[in-house]
Amino acid sequence: MAEQAVPATAREWHLAARPQGWPAPTDFALVEAPVRTPGPGEILVRNTHLSVDPYMRGRMNDVKSYVPPFQLGVAMDGGAVGYVVASEAEGFAPGDAVLHGLGWREYATLDAERAVKVDPDAAPLSAYLGVLGMPGLTAYAGLLAVGALKEGDKVFVSGAAGAVGSLVGQIARLKGASLVVGSAGSAEKVAKLVDEYGFDAAFNYKDAPVAEQLAKAAPAGIDLYFDNVGGDHLEAAIGALGVHGRAVLCGAIAQYNETTAPAAPRNLAMAIGKRLRLEGMLVGDHAALQPQFVTEVAGWLKSGELRTEETVVDGFENAAEAFIDLLRGVNTGKMVVRLEG
Repeated sequence: MAEQAVPATAREWHLAARPQGWPAPTDFALVEAPVRTPGPGEILVRNTHLSVDPYMRGRMNDVKSYVPPFQLGVAMDGGAVGYVVASEAEGFAPGDAVLHGLGWREYATLDAERAVKVDPDAAPLSAYLGVLGMPGLTAYAGLLAVGALKEGDKVFVSGAAGAVGSLVGQIARLKGASLVVGSAGSAEKVAKLVDEYGFDAAFNYKDAPVAEQLAKAAPAGIDLYFDNVGGDHLEAAIGALGVHGRAVLCGAIAQYNETTAPAAPRNLAMAIGKRLRLEGMLVGDHAALQPQFVTEVAGWLKSGELRTEETVVDGFENAAEAFIDLLRGVNTGKMVVRLEG
């Protein structure tokens, strides 16, 4: 690909106000901003796909966390893939496909050391934001390294139709779990978990109390819980876990938009008698697993043993709405924004 002309300006999304509870469209601003020509060691990337992820909601609060909060009036960031259009960095040329962390904008100028080349012939570019990217590694490392899945384990996954949960359940099955149960928020998602993703059982958490439905799906209890939701799901899992059970605390989407303290779990004291291990996880701690993860997951994808799905929202101008929809559970699998042009 020949080097392309660099546009003078392009659009980017800013955080206009810190959400109080659920984010609203007015909390975001679509802004036209100058595109900076790359300097020494930098590349300019035309983004083709952007990632919207639940963790971004926490970054909209002005609180100290494991990742700095978004700043008001400044472009947000997140996972993105695209093509290099100008390079001043050795090893990168116009036309190279790359994965990087400056999403929420149409064009990104960044230090080449913060970009990773990806192969658009091996998988669609958007896959590097999902099954072969951060959500995939989260599922793989969380289940196998943090959760220490053993053959024969009975596994429960919340948020099981999402980007991470759908992979957790399938990987558990491929690694020899004796029972895989998932929760989701609609009858359609529940059917997909069982019919397409190979879960042994699934339920709609809106139909009845989670603990009640989990007891029916896993009458002998569970050994391992992968938590993407928190709240009543974590409470139910603590009740269902056997002695020396493990819970991987990956996300708590049920409380991301709450303005009051969560009501559950109320049974945390059970962790003492059961000698449970509840461990939080951040995917960034598991970068060393990346080569093993890509090799194994790519093999499962090629063989058809692992299925993946994306919810694609077209149009950069719809990115904020896509993020809000993600928090409301509209998506099945990974939610990505496909830029026009």
